[in-house]
Amino acid sequence: MSNDMHTQGIIGGAARALRIAIVDPNPERRNAVASVVCGLRSTEMTPIVTTLPRVQDFQSLTKQSFGVVLVAADGNREDAMKAVETICRSGSGIAIAYSPSTNDDLLINCMRAGVREFLIYPFAPGVVEDAFSRANSRGLLTPDTKSATMAGKSFLFVGAKGGAGGTTAASNFAISMARDSKKETLLIDLDLPLGDAALVLGIDGEFSTVDALRNSERLDGSFLKKLTVQHSSGLYVLGAPGRLVKSEVTHEATNRLIEVASKTFEYVVIDAGSRWDLAETRVFDMVSTIYLVTQVGIAELRNANRLISGCLQPYAHKLEIVLNRHKDEMFGIEGQAIEKALAREAQWRIPNDFLAVREMQNSATPLALKESGIQRAIQTMARIASGLPVDQEPQKKRKFGLFGFASGV
Repeated sequence: MSNDMHTQGIIGGAARALRIAIVDPNPERRNAVASVVCGLRSTEMTPIVTTLPRVQDFQSLTKQSFGVVLVAADGNREDAMKAVETICRSGSGIAIAYSPSTNDDLLINCMRAGVREFLIYPFAPGVVEDAFSRANSRGLLTPDTKSATMAGKSFLFVGAKGGAGGTTAASNFAISMARDSKKETLLIDLDLPLGDAALVLGIDGEFSTVDALRNSERLDGSFLKKLTVQHSSGLYVLGAPGRLVKSEVTHEATNRLIEVASKTFEYVVIDAGSRWDLAETRVFDMVSTIYLVTQVGIAELRNANRLISGCLQPYAHKLEIVLNRHKDEMFGIEGQAIEKALAREAQWRIPNDFLAVREMQNSATPLALKESGIQRAIQTMARIASGLPVDQEPQKKRKFGLFGFASGV
């Protein structure tokens, strides 16, 4: 049983509706939290609050398109974390947890599940308002763009450090996905101003990512496709400019580009380079998976650790670590030491193959189109991401690869 509570913003009908769910088994506290939320005043949006004593069907949270879900973390913790994970994975809203008290284990579990804010109940004056204000300042509370009806899945590749190999991984991942899935796939180079995705693929488009961002207000699926160039593999590519271009790129424009792309293409692959300023946009919230690409070196592992425990912490549930140019006991660093440095297990290992990469750079022929250990490892990543079965290699050829799966060399 649910109960909808409505309140008008201070300018009445001019404010857009923001659907908010409160999940709390304690009826008195649930109603008290609802009263606080309904008392929020905004000139931009009107809260429409639904109170739920429990969530039996976690998928129902996404089907109802809640922009925000407040979850009591001190009730049934397993159900609470499942509810949070469902919301965060769908990209349909954000999760805020609350409890009368907290401890390190509870905070860690909440952050891993995807909680964006943790509040102590009863709330001090202004605490809830501040939490919503922080989310709104990052564009997280835009009702008409947080829809659960986005058809496409999107994947973000970001490097722990410049030169980690994120562009090579993203480009070949996108080609493998487009070729194997036979579905329309778009590669977006957000490594502005001078990304190399188009160069790696040997293509030259008339338009670039900057053109899309400059025209974000009139961007739709048809316009976006006209800005792309199609690779011989079938992959659509929106590359970075081929020259240095000055452009004031807003967070809103970046959000709009990813939203339109996700509604237009079945798969969207984003090469972000090492642009950690994207954490201030909604890109991390919208993508299905974040691939953190790092090499096995002291500086790279240090950076990766900082990112995992920093701006990527709220996205732990969708984060997958890629060890690029990997060799066993590389530079004397063994597997256990790597996992200790990263504070979590790495899901993927792309083998070191200098000759294959050099040939790709010289001929502009993607690794995904030629047989190699790198190609097999990246193809496995793409097939799993798109829900395709993984081709089995003869046992004697298996050497490198990912945890649980092996790829040949």
